[in-house]
Amino acid sequence: MEDYKKAGILENEFEAQLVASVLAERGIPHLLRSYHDTAFDGLFQTQKGWGHVSSPEEYHQEIKEILADLRQGDAGDLVEAP
Repeated sequence: MEDYKKAGILENEFEAQLVASVLAERGIPHLLRSYHDTAFDGLFQTQKGWGHVSSPEEYHQEIKEILADLRQGDAGDLVEAP
């Protein structure tokens, strides 16, 4: 298995679902990790963000661009038209 490293912080569950969808559509290998911990009732999510996305380093720049587009409201540009 390739070496996955943190590519970006995810702000909320909605953003995580959108990023996962775009990455899957583009065939980019990735893992999402939530910072939610039931013992602390999600305390770390308020401090650190919802979680993070990890991938091989060669995809980090593309993932950062996808996150930036989502946060700027340019999500329509992320999905290619049929």
